[in-house]
Amino acid sequence: MDTPYVQANTNGTLHDAATPGLAPLDRGFLYGDAVYEVWRTYGGVVFAFDEHLERLQRSAAALALTLPFDRETLVAEIRRTTAAFVEHTGHVGPLYLRLQVTRGGGVIGLDVELADRPTFVLLVQKLRLPPPEKLRTGLVLSVARELRRNPCDSLDPAWKTGNYLNNLLCLREARSRGADEVVMLNHAGRITEAAVSNLFFVRRNAIVTPPLSAGLLGGITRALVLERIAPRIGVTALEEEVAPADLRFFDGAFLTSTTKDLGPVARIDDCTFPVDDSALMWKLKAAFENFASEYAAAHPELRVNGG
Repeated sequence: MDTPYVQANTNGTLHDAATPGLAPLDRGFLYGDAVYEVWRTYGGVVFAFDEHLERLQRSAAALALTLPFDRETLVAEIRRTTAAFVEHTGHVGPLYLRLQVTRGGGVIGLDVELADRPTFVLLVQKLRLPPPEKLRTGLVLSVARELRRNPCDSLDPAWKTGNYLNNLLCLREARSRGADEVVMLNHAGRITEAAVSNLFFVRRNAIVTPPLSAGLLGGITRALVLERIAPRIGVTALEEEVAPADLRFFDGAFLTSTTKDLGPVARIDDCTFPVDDSALMWKLKAAFENFASEYAAAHPELRVNGG
């Protein structure tokens, strides 16, 4: 199978991502000493740009890591990189953008004072959307049994860092049971999130999602659904602790993420949920897509391609 083309920009140098651009001594490679963000485009416009940038800044501050650019410079580099991708591939549809910032290279050793200067790597590729059949039938999730979500007073999940082993291993376990995604529990046995998505549950005309205090990443789409999308269509949005035993009391479930917006969940282990056209999730998904279109129209300064 051919590997899809990925455009890279390493510290301002454009290159094929298949071509090495990062030094082996880089601390992001050696230690996961890095932060990152992911954007996608709607209508050729980078969606929720400032919300993601602000989260990147918070993550960097938590690690005492200096970002090597300001907003204007970052926008310019995104434009250069997306333009190079479109020129190479001819693609004008939705794009996936991933920016990682590391503490840099230097002498081998954990001491952050050994780092020389921050490094950034920006990757652009075609956005991979869920298969249509998965939207029709819904996703299957499984609760992780072997590992728990790392606690807030250890490596806070609110920091979007280069260390994703906790998520990766929990997802590996769920996938070994045939699930599409995982449900991770905290050390109190409460639900936190999926590996790369936030979790919502439906209770009549209300939606419920675990609070940030449970130990999870504050997703940008999660916040938009809570604060903007649900109120616009008259849906009550709540943050509540949820245990696996509570799942049988909900009328539905769905995931939220930057790259996939809202996606239906059909089953979590032995607990099933409806995913038919009348499900509340579809109304929320339509309202979110309308919001994203309005955002694109209101932010021509963030346009990077015509798709």
